[in-house]
Amino acid sequence: MTETIDALPEPPVGHVKVVYLGPVAPHWDFMSDFGDSSHLEQFKVRAEARLLLLPPHDPQFRRNRERVNRDAERENLLIDWDLGYDEEEEEGESGGG
Repeated sequence: MTETIDALPEPPVGHVKVVYLGPVAPHWDFMSDFGDSSHLEQFKVRAEARLLLLPPHDPQFRRNRERVNRDAERENLLIDWDLGYDEEEEEGESGGG
């Protein structure tokens, strides 16, 4: 009888913070605390392509944000978003009805 051993999760290989700059393009800035710079740059290029002309209030933004999050997860990157407002408050306001 063979036993499968659950693989321990690997530590993240980098960190990216995506910051909303405002209504005038470019809307987004990408910052990093640690990780391989070429790996992070490749991720940034893909993420920028998804977010290029999308401010956070655009309906397409939510879908593309999820795609960026999945890409970061596949690449084993930590990702944080700074949209300039508290997202939990906004969800509470738009969720009631």
